[in-house]
Amino acid sequence: MNLKGRHFLKLLDYTPEEIEYLINLASTLKKDKKAGVDQKDLRGKNVALIFEKTSTRTRCAFEVAAADLGIHPVYLDPQGSQIGKKESIADTARVLGRMFDGIEYRGFGQEIVEDLAKYAGVPVWNGLTNEFHPTQILADFLTIKEHFGKLKGINFVYMGDARYNMGNSLMVGCAKMGLNFTACAPEKYFPNSELIATCKKIAEKTGATINFETDPIKATKNADVIYTDVWVSMGEPDSVWKERIEELLPYQVTSEIMENAGAQCRFMHCLPAFHDLNTTIGKQVYDKFNLSELEVTNEVFESSQSIVFDEAENRMHTIKAVMYATLVNTDKN
Repeated sequence: MNLKGRHFLKLLDYTPEEIEYLINLASTLKKDKKAGVDQKDLRGKNVALIFEKTSTRTRCAFEVAAADLGIHPVYLDPQGSQIGKKESIADTARVLGRMFDGIEYRGFGQEIVEDLAKYAGVPVWNGLTNEFHPTQILADFLTIKEHFGKLKGINFVYMGDARYNMGNSLMVGCAKMGLNFTACAPEKYFPNSELIATCKKIAEKTGATINFETDPIKATKNADVIYTDVWVSMGEPDSVWKERIEELLPYQVTSEIMENAGAQCRFMHCLPAFHDLNTTIGKQVYDKFNLSELEVTNEVFESSQSIVFDEAENRMHTIKAVMYATLVNTDKN
């Protein structure tokens, strides 16, 4: 498997075999790290990390993974680059491509990371756009495989707003890797019909199923994984918060929902999560809406069925695999 020079922009660009390779490579790199094996195979490489949206897990994962591999990362925060402001995406890509061996982008429209890839001349990695979050899905699937020993045939339920990057990417990933995907939400929160059609076509070849359900009890019966994400993005007006909370509150992941799924079920979340009042935003939500928990209850989040911190750790191992595979033509599996 030779992925050297490839971009990592969305899972639709990769075959199931290539995705499986990256997951297995991440597992190998994880074992080697914990065994104390020197991983600095990429000494002398430099990568640019462009963050138009701030992050905890994605930034730390890229920086630690780069350091483990001997790569020097340069972090560019929202004020640290002229991308799209004083300099076009194409010009920025052509400048950075001459200085760096790889470029990560976390920000807004998918077209931005696609343009970076078009002009950079080096591998470009999507750390999150409005439409897709492919590195998160690799971490999610590595975590599922660690806990269940497989991906194919897993009953996977995504609860909440499935219209954007997480719902889109999880649906694509499940279709590619043969998981049974169900989006559980009001119909207006389902992914767009074009992407649904694409995923159903992929699923015909992999044995996956793509389903949509408005009833949480029906959707979660016998689920192996229940996944959710925040309902509202930062900066959206109070009117959006009110509407979103009112419509999605019936889809909160509770102990009753987990019990309905069964003891085998595991809870996942890409984080951060609004499950208590220990954040500024959590307190603001409580003051405005009298709710101490949103997409998941604290009882579920802190339960033995929750594997969110395994998932968070695996961001680093899977991102390391992506950088390794696209910068070096060496089969480490």
